[in-house]
Amino acid sequence: MGFFQGSCSDTREPPNSMRPLCACSSTDTDHYCDHNELQIRTSLRKMVGQLGLACFLPSESNKSSKIKNANLEHNKAWLLAESGGCGGAELTNADPQSVHSSFRFSFCSQVELESMNVNSSASATVLMVNLDNGLNETRAKELKWRRIQSLERSIYPVANSLVRFSYNEILAATCNFSKDKVLGRGALSFVFRGRVGLLRTAVAIKRLDKEDKESPKAFCRELMIASSLHNPNIVPLVGFCIDPEEGLFLVYKYVSGGSLERHLHEKKRGVKGGSALPWSVRYKVALGIAQAIAYLHNGTERCVVHRDIKPSNILLSSKKIPKLCDFGLATWTSAPSVPFLCKTVKGTFGYLAPEYFQHGKVSDKTDVYAFGVVLLELITGRKPIEAKRPPGEENLVLWAKPLLNKGKGAIEELLDPRLKCTLRKTTQITQMIQAAAACISNEESRRPGIAQIIAILRGEEEPVYYNKKKSNFSGIIDCYPQLQQTKSEMSNHLALAMLGVSEFEDEDHLYCR
Repeated sequence: MGFFQGSCSDTREPPNSMRPLCACSSTDTDHYCDHNELQIRTSLRKMVGQLGLACFLPSESNKSSKIKNANLEHNKAWLLAESGGCGGAELTNADPQSVHSSFRFSFCSQVELESMNVNSSASATVLMVNLDNGLNETRAKELKWRRIQSLERSIYPVANSLVRFSYNEILAATCNFSKDKVLGRGALSFVFRGRVGLLRTAVAIKRLDKEDKESPKAFCRELMIASSLHNPNIVPLVGFCIDPEEGLFLVYKYVSGGSLERHLHEKKRGVKGGSALPWSVRYKVALGIAQAIAYLHNGTERCVVHRDIKPSNILLSSKKIPKLCDFGLATWTSAPSVPFLCKTVKGTFGYLAPEYFQHGKVSDKTDVYAFGVVLLELITGRKPIEAKRPPGEENLVLWAKPLLNKGKGAIEELLDPRLKCTLRKTTQITQMIQAAAACISNEESRRPGIAQIIAILRGEEEPVYYNKKKSNFSGIIDCYPQLQQTKSEMSNHLALAMLGVSEFEDEDHLYCR
């Protein structure tokens, strides 16, 4: 709270009339206040002086007119100190040492003060308090620099291993953040394509929303996690930029092949009914991303949960090598398969594991479920939720689950119609279907770890489930005895999607993208 420290005066009154801190309520101005009143005035003067406030006391005859005619902004507040609703006679008998208990203090606006009917016989002191934003410009800058210093200390352990870019370099690399350079956007960020350095190295620059209070925390977490990751199937972090005025930036290596989302779901121009992505690439993507997830869960000092695995966060190099990117929602856990609860559910609608969406329970199995949805997309060529599909087929997971128990006949129904199923591909397709079925189990305890999923994809291991009831499809088992309950749960997701609700920003509940 800032205060006016200069004396407040009304230009219509002589300066001497503004000097008394307190005025007697008696209309007879020729009488002097008795000794007790003088002591009270002295005590109140000291109290207000310690607060650093300037004050004035209008006389009863023109007090109301002064308040009404004062030319003051509406963002000023007033502190009214009134003598407990008592008259001046009682005030004169008050104990000077208990002056704090003898007065009532209340904050009110100028308009509210004007509407108050203060007892004419009561003595009152009005104090003007500046509440304009609570901080002056100097103080605001000081706080901003303190936050930057705190952020610098947080990233210090890894800052030396990364390139530190200036804001001018970021500005030049993105051509002043040209719209033509935009690669994508997230809940708190935009991603731009650019070139940096003498060699004009291609990079992807992530600009965090500088107005969002969560940005510094998200920046620090992503930088700390991404800088510790070194895997051929993960996009490497190159550097960063911290500018007190313009915000926070993360610089990643640019992957030229585009996203899996674009290759899988965007129609290829000039090729009617053709597949934008052949099966050989799809299978390669499945294995590569599974290995990236295995590295996150088991290959680092601390288990990393990505929390946002989806085709738009999977990039393909010019040689079609898949690379996992965007660690804006990533978090550490104490160990694989050791869940923890989070207050805010963050992720992308359609890829959220049931226990995560409903209860905020996070573990490595959260990523396994999302990866299972990606596998279904690779198999079928469908998106997780499509409103234009026939009734019952809008939700990919709900539609696919019953088909997983039909045996080899399910391949024809599940496989992307743009793909031709050859005998050589049948084995790989079967293995991917098995892996997907294991990943999207509604119960977390039935979901294998990512290492077992990789073994299933490679054909090195048969799917193992806790349910003894097996189907006739190469070891695929009925893992979903409560399908009706699952449909009911997922119908809520579908209803939101049908309404076009793809993002939530209620920090007390959901924050989906």
